[in-house]
Amino acid sequence: MTNEERKAALEAMIYAADEPATLEQLAQALGEEKLAVQAALDEIVAGCAGEERGVEIRAVAGGYKMYTKPQHHEVVRRFIKSLRPPLRLTMPALETLAVVAYKQPVTGPEIQEIRGVNTSGVLKTLLDKKLITTAGRKEVIGRPILYKTSKEFLMRFGLSVLEELPSLKEFEALAREALGGDEGMVAEEPAALAPENELRAAPEAAREMAAEPDPGSGEKPKTAAAGE
Repeated sequence: MTNEERKAALEAMIYAADEPATLEQLAQALGEEKLAVQAALDEIVAGCAGEERGVEIRAVAGGYKMYTKPQHHEVVRRFIKSLRPPLRLTMPALETLAVVAYKQPVTGPEIQEIRGVNTSGVLKTLLDKKLITTAGRKEVIGRPILYKTSKEFLMRFGLSVLEELPSLKEFEALAREALGGDEGMVAEEPAALAPENELRAAPEAAREMAAEPDPGSGEKPKTAAAGE
């Protein structure tokens, strides 16, 4: 297999994969050494960086996935809006997701203590949307379930690793601003869209995800108010 054939095959596999394709998976599928596959991937990534390309291949969540370019963000959003149902998250769901992201692994009672409200309904919503997952049980009395963010969370927020998250204060401020300034806003951005700014991937995703209440959450969205 020539290098050009290798790159073409890699592009096809990454495009077809529902989740980020790992180096190991790609090398095994091609039947080639990881070093050769990595070199071809690096060439593909560099080749997609030009302004004339509408998509790029990025390292995310431990693998490689194809994304639209940030400069085409708005036009793709308008296109996707007509094709798929929007992702809906409430302010309570965003706040709970932030706690899980920054305190993980964390139990339901610990989340409830931080937020000051019952979060069982919101946790179920986040589990149903595959943004969080279980991480075993904590070795304390009652052995409560531990929660952590999922690979879907990394994909939705355009992150390669959790260390790329911004500060918790920035995340919460932008999420509150999104709901308070535009209550009822619906997130229309799918996982395939790249964030506007690499360093602000999570805050941008939070702004997009703030939306109307989930029927099963049991909580009403908060609006910006004096003293908050």
